[in-house]
Amino acid sequence: MSKTLIVAFAVTAVVFLVLDAIWLGLISRNIYQREIGELLLPKPNFDAAVIFYVIYIIGMVYFCVVPGISEDSVMRGLVSGALFGIVAYATYDLTNLATLKGWSTTLVFIDIAWGAVASAIACAAAVAITTRVVASA
Repeated sequence: MSKTLIVAFAVTAVVFLVLDAIWLGLISRNIYQREIGELLLPKPNFDAAVIFYVIYIIGMVYFCVVPGISEDSVMRGLVSGALFGIVAYATYDLTNLATLKGWSTTLVFIDIAWGAVASAIACAAAVAITTRVVASA
């Protein structure tokens, strides 16, 4: 694995995980409880969460960060990250809305917006930092 991919994965992971921890732990906790409280587990399934984050971060790096690095374009990382977040979070939320009793329409919009914002920031940061780190090596 190349140094570029390792740095890109590490930066994407750190930025996205920090943002998502702030979002889930501080900002949106009450929103999820209010909107889908009866569907929430008493404690998260951490094994499933780890698998999600690894797969999702690999997707962001492959589809958003690497193209941004190749084009030397933070904007490419930002836009691709936003679109990737919209597609991924919409898949999850709209499938839940279509199949689960009690899934909140409000949460669909909030969650898709969050996926777009967090993914865009993580991918743009990863492009910017990875480009600098690799260029200075």
